[in-house]
Amino acid sequence: MTMKKKLILSTLAVVILGGGIFLYLSGSSPKDENQVPEVSVQKLTIVDKVLAVGNIQPLQEIQVKSKVSGIVSRIFNDAGAYVRKGDPLIEIKPDPTPTELAEATRQVDMEKNSFDTVEKEKARQESMMNKGLISSKEYETIQQEFTAARLRLESAQDKLTLLKQGKVSIKNTEFSSIIRSEIDGYVLEKMVNIGDPVVPSTSFQPGQPVMTLADMNSLIFKGTVDEINIGRIQVGMPVELKIGALPNDVVKGRLSKIALKAEKKDNATNFPVEVTILPDQKVTLRAGYSANADIIIAKKENVLSVPERVVTFAKDSTFVMVLDTTTKVKSRKLIKTGLSDAINIEVVDGLKENEKVLEPELKTIK
Repeated sequence: MTMKKKLILSTLAVVILGGGIFLYLSGSSPKDENQVPEVSVQKLTIVDKVLAVGNIQPLQEIQVKSKVSGIVSRIFNDAGAYVRKGDPLIEIKPDPTPTELAEATRQVDMEKNSFDTVEKEKARQESMMNKGLISSKEYETIQQEFTAARLRLESAQDKLTLLKQGKVSIKNTEFSSIIRSEIDGYVLEKMVNIGDPVVPSTSFQPGQPVMTLADMNSLIFKGTVDEINIGRIQVGMPVELKIGALPNDVVKGRLSKIALKAEKKDNATNFPVEVTILPDQKVTLRAGYSANADIIIAKKENVLSVPERVVTFAKDSTFVMVLDTTTKVKSRKLIKTGLSDAINIEVVDGLKENEKVLEPELKTIK
């Protein structure tokens, strides 16, 4: 045997041996091309639901505004603090313009002169009435003028005091530039800092918000539902909220409102909905959490089901494909279906638990 033949035989032996070792180590074996993929009938929970996308919001949220202009001199409560109705929030130090201060001072002087004049006239007519020179009706008229002049003077003085000091007391009631809470709740947001100027709320302007308050014990979900599904839901349906910041928790709620008018945005038509969050939740919710709401239309637990892809609907018939274990022949089997979640479908009749159903044949492109 020549050296060339020996080399060829040695190389062939190495290749055969290497292939055998590879097959042994990889545990591979020839595939059964006749094997048909199957799925088993199982008991599952099937939920028919509609998705709403939105976020968590307080039911009652208010913006706090000042009634007087000025500079923020003190902040009593910061964001996150719990306050009760009447608690102080922010103190505004008056910062009147020179023109406003001059006008208020001039108004006090004018009202003082007017009051002094009416007071002298009242004293003169009182003396004349005592002498019987004028009637009591004429004296009553001067009394009314005296009272009106006194009230105008007090009003001008109170305005000047409020401009200078930021507070004034009228008939045992103190009016000040301290903004107080109108509700029991939490401070969600503080919009000003000490030293910031504040624009007041008047009849001619909405004013500048300085804080946002909300009752965090009453929260709702606000979101939208696609117009395709809006006809399937109704007020009162149970809702399961899945919050992005709390992936392991499910918050229970109930659908409380469906808008009558749709909103169009980015060529999509959606209807706003509201969900009332049920009390006694085990998680801490915060305003602004993004969430998805599953509006439960129907739910069945522990029912026989198969993947909906293995079910064929033909006119009034519903069937699946099964394989006879003895003859290896495929055949149709009529079944009766129930609730579906678009992935799995309930089997009401025709199949038993753990029974095998054939997967649909894949179509090949020729």
